[in-house]
Amino acid sequence: MKRTVLAGFAAAMMAIGALNSAAAGIAAPPESSQVAGQIMVKFRDARAAAGVLRRHGLSEGPGIGSTGAQLIKVPEGKELNIIEALSHNPGVEYAEPDEVVTAATADQYFDRQYALQNTGQAFTNTKGDIQIAAGKPDADVDAVEAWSVTTGSNIKVAVLDSGVANDNPDINPKVVARANFTNGETGDDNYGHGTHVAGIVAASHNTQGVAGTCPGCTILDGKVLNDSGIGSSSSLADGINWAVSNGAKVINMSLGVRASRTLETAVNNAWSQDVVLVAAAGNGGNQTKIYPGAYPNVIAVAATDNNDSKASFSTYGASWVDIAAPGVNVYSTFPNHNFALAGPNNRSLGYDVGNGTSMSSPIVAATAALVWSKNPAATSAAVRAKVESSADAIPGTGSYWANGRVNACKAVGCAQP
Repeated sequence: MKRTVLAGFAAAMMAIGALNSAAAGIAAPPESSQVAGQIMVKFRDARAAAGVLRRHGLSEGPGIGSTGAQLIKVPEGKELNIIEALSHNPGVEYAEPDEVVTAATADQYFDRQYALQNTGQAFTNTKGDIQIAAGKPDADVDAVEAWSVTTGSNIKVAVLDSGVANDNPDINPKVVARANFTNGETGDDNYGHGTHVAGIVAASHNTQGVAGTCPGCTILDGKVLNDSGIGSSSSLADGINWAVSNGAKVINMSLGVRASRTLETAVNNAWSQDVVLVAAAGNGGNQTKIYPGAYPNVIAVAATDNNDSKASFSTYGASWVDIAAPGVNVYSTFPNHNFALAGPNNRSLGYDVGNGTSMSSPIVAATAALVWSKNPAATSAAVRAKVESSADAIPGTGSYWANGRVNACKAVGCAQP
């Protein structure tokens, strides 16, 4: 059971996530579009295959589906030379490279979004001053595979945060309603956090920027954090009520606050209206509970990196943290104007990496939205159960978090890669 918060938290509600943090010593990603060390070959007479290959120091390989071709292992760097030689052999119908398959999106920075598709790529941030080391292939949420089933079908996801920037064309058009629950602030995002979170949920699939986890989703922009990233329990409760009234199926809260009966009532009311609520678990690197994530009717999300390891900063504890998702060096949208998180170097106009369970939470929220779009008649309890039960049991499952790292493909029932 999720119990009351331990003493020692600031009363103010704060965003949970930050821009920056670098990793050093990275090799550049490979430029070739071909899989190294293997080619595809089809023989005119399969019985002659072994003899043909033996002349080149090669052995037969496994068949490729029902194509009649074989996957042949070859020395790395010699792929094209061997293809050329085999192509001149009358016993070979064809020999060709095994090309790398990329995502069905032309978004400019998609190759930096390991959270959605991790090929083990290394990459840099927009300015090139933060280098991210190569990760573990498939330490991702299988979003690309999930998109073959659904991309979201206009499911509304409420982002209760610091606002969504009006000047980033990759996410602003996805906002269908806005409300400002802060005092004396404009409705725009001058902190940067909310824009980054919203992009992780629903950035458009186009030829610019990044891809959202649920690209067919729309955003309800509830500004509950001011331009310093600070809000209140009452503003968050108001935001939750507004989101429900405006048709949200999922509410994302990448923020933290002390326990409050008023806030818990708002959460429970939303849950009773068949809304799935998701929140960041926190960045304390310990097991101390924060809210609303620790409420029973909220999915609390911890952070992993591109090797499927727990992020060093992530709060954890399987007794109350429900699931994990990538939260280290997550690429997404930022405002195109100066904003607080950019800092003195103003590094992050438009797009950049962010770190925190704030970045993990919207991936899970977007996955819940994908499940809603596949199963529109489901209940919030059924959607939550599907998201949690389909997670991948990575190291730390059962100790750091209860259910593993979220897998969007499994959640929507698509064929696993």
